[in-house]
Amino acid sequence: MSDTTETGPVLAADGTPLKRSLRRALRAQKLRALALIAPLLVFVLLTFVAPIADMLFRSVENQIVSDTLPRTVVALKDWDAKSGELPDEAVFAAFAQDLQIAEADKKHITLAIRLNYQASGVSSLFRKSGRQVKKWDIPGDAPFKEKFLDIDKDWGDTEIWRAIQTYSPRYTPGYFLNAVDMELGPDGIQAVDDNQKIYVTMFRRTMFMSIVIMVSCIALGYPVAFLLANLPLRSSNLLMILVLLPFWTSLLVRTSSWKVLLQQQGVINDILVWIGLVNDADRLVMINNQFGTIIAMTHILLPFMILPLYSVMKTIPPSYVRAAKSLGATNWTAFWRVYFPQSVPGIGAGSILVFILAIGYYITPELVGGTDGIFISNRIAFHISRSGNWGLGAALGTILLLVVLLLYWIYDRIVGIDNVSLG
Repeated sequence: MSDTTETGPVLAADGTPLKRSLRRALRAQKLRALALIAPLLVFVLLTFVAPIADMLFRSVENQIVSDTLPRTVVALKDWDAKSGELPDEAVFAAFAQDLQIAEADKKHITLAIRLNYQASGVSSLFRKSGRQVKKWDIPGDAPFKEKFLDIDKDWGDTEIWRAIQTYSPRYTPGYFLNAVDMELGPDGIQAVDDNQKIYVTMFRRTMFMSIVIMVSCIALGYPVAFLLANLPLRSSNLLMILVLLPFWTSLLVRTSSWKVLLQQQGVINDILVWIGLVNDADRLVMINNQFGTIIAMTHILLPFMILPLYSVMKTIPPSYVRAAKSLGATNWTAFWRVYFPQSVPGIGAGSILVFILAIGYYITPELVGGTDGIFISNRIAFHISRSGNWGLGAALGTILLLVVLLLYWIYDRIVGIDNVSLG
């Protein structure tokens, strides 16, 4: 449509050109829409994007060493860690000055905690030395190499100086290497000792148990969802209340109940002994292991499988199955060839939901998992809340996030995310 006529441009009611007036109206409409979604956008940025960005930064951030020991870091650049000899006097003099300033600002403790992750005993060594160094006259009390060795002979251990040199850059891949049972050494990247390899095993365990829990939820949830979708409304409503009942019960209470049921002196073992299937001296160990975690988490996550399945099954017309039977199909053939393919989107939605919830679960494995049944999320929580090794916790969390995204991408390539439906 042309915005001009033989007598000139088409004008709006206020006398402005129609094209300009339309652009102004469209711009005002977009601004109003943006204003409406702005609170939600800010909320998502602050509660979702910002924490993830902070986690990614903490997984590589290592500024504490270079900020606290700037002179030492510079002096150590020319030291050959492979020589087996201690750094020269210039390094000790620079370290004495840095440590004295750090002790005055109380930063040496934070630094010691960071280095203690790489070299055991550094924390107490820094605290002990800091109390002595603050009394020194620098540079008047030189030489400092002998003075540090007099404070503690551990200053003669080259591993401590290697740790300072290795982790002096402001950004480091060390946390990610530790998260896959490797470390930065004087010779570059190397594997840790066999008795310290735990994280790769825990990642494998987490993936395996999450898949088992997901499959268990499918096996138990599919028949329940089928009944809910095909029973009369009165009966299905009653069953739906029973499905939703766990949501009205505390997660801690449900998990603690399984401890009562599964322990060796618990209800299930008592019943097995009473009916003679198990001897009293050979009670089953069903708690503080993988079995206990799988049982408890399957029960807790089962509703998250049933509800997507039910919502999809409810939309499947019963006439399709009746038509298949009228054409000669058996009950099994009608179900497998007609009904089941239409319920696959519900299986996909429930599987994704259950798997993602399971892979990051914390409370239930902590209470019933023991040593063999805990997830990688429990180790992440340990580093964040107890050990204070936020960098390693962030690296583990980042790897877990990347694993979930990778599996999501694989699922999309094989099954197709468009085939996932909630009804």
